[in-house]
Amino acid sequence: MNGVTFPPAIVDRVVARRGTDHIFADLDPKRTALVVIDLQLAFMDDAVGHAVCPAARDIVPNVNRLAGAVRAAGGGVFWIKNTFDARCLTEWSVMQDIATPAMRAKRAAAMSEGTKGHDLWPTLDVRAEDEIVLKYRFSAFLPGASELPARLRARGFDTVLITGTVTNVCCESSARDAMMSNFRVVMVSDANAASTQAEHEASLTAFYLTFGDVMDTDMLTGLMTGAAQVAA
Repeated sequence: MNGVTFPPAIVDRVVARRGTDHIFADLDPKRTALVVIDLQLAFMDDAVGHAVCPAARDIVPNVNRLAGAVRAAGGGVFWIKNTFDARCLTEWSVMQDIATPAMRAKRAAAMSEGTKGHDLWPTLDVRAEDEIVLKYRFSAFLPGASELPARLRARGFDTVLITGTVTNVCCESSARDAMMSNFRVVMVSDANAASTQAEHEASLTAFYLTFGDVMDTDMLTGLMTGAAQVAA
């Protein structure tokens, strides 16, 4: 599971619209940030999780590889933590309609600051120079949902590599809103995870057709390394 191979018809539609199959292959590493969405125990640990996606555990090595490549090339790494607080019950009132009381309580117990579920997965390669950002909605780029857009812009980043879980929920929501906020966005096909491969592929296909680019870890680490060598 993870990764995606687009049918030729999908690639042809992208090329017809954009003139190339990868519009952001010219990325500038120093203006590029790796954004890691919700790789927390709540989504990865069967004992404390409230919405566990087992495939999220499989993408950790690729996320770590990307983090290392981005840092080495002069970019930044941002770890995003899905967070519950009292405002989620009032300012995000529609959540009362789309989840049962039991599910809302389970989410609160797993995603509140200070809980075990709120912690990042222990084998993620989080470094002191990285940034950790709390988000309070599915999308990290929705206005008011997190400090991420402001932090990215403050450091001069205009390109974001979206990784994490779940592909078709928080990751795609963040990726679409990032594009709508004028960031150049790449979803990393084998560093996102969904509950099923069908959901994963459908999400990446929709994003690739309309909103941004989709590449895999090998391609991106190669681009980062090559661009950094040229710059040197």
